[in-house]
Amino acid sequence: MRIRLAEPADLPRLQAIETAAGEIFRTVGMDLVADDEPPTTGALERFRRAGHAWVAVQDDGTVIAYLVGEAVEGAFHIEQVTVHPDAARRGVGRALVAYAADCARDQDLAALTLTTFADVPWNAPYYERLGFRRLTEPELTPGLRRVRSAEAEHRLDRWVRVCMRREL
Repeated sequence: MRIRLAEPADLPRLQAIETAAGEIFRTVGMDLVADDEPPTTGALERFRRAGHAWVAVQDDGTVIAYLVGEAVEGAFHIEQVTVHPDAARRGVGRALVAYAADCARDQDLAALTLTTFADVPWNAPYYERLGFRRLTEPELTPGLRRVRSAEAEHRLDRWVRVCMRREL
């Protein structure tokens, strides 16, 4: 497996990965998450053009996972990291997060941040194993509050969400 910048031709595959990976949320009663539309190609293209969209590629050239994000107040905010279910539990997500951390360090950013579901085993508990910590309400920056507000508009706050941070 290798990691590279996403290319325009990858974007429909990223949407397919998102849709396939969302199905597991049905197993924990989160059908609305599973039914949610993947990011638009336009949204993915904005991350790609900014140089903040990376894909994990198998030796045969198949894109199996992706990570997108952007700088938010001195940290690299991971907007989405998604691994196709066929490639799950092989360290692909961990490798993408490590790659994003290296890129963030190169840009003199101090940390990685993300928001995720608090009680879903492959969300907050997973990121804690990767060295992230849950932020308390007073620790949230204005940028992270804006992210959470946008998530609430998409009804993601129906389930407990947390902001997390990992220092670099």
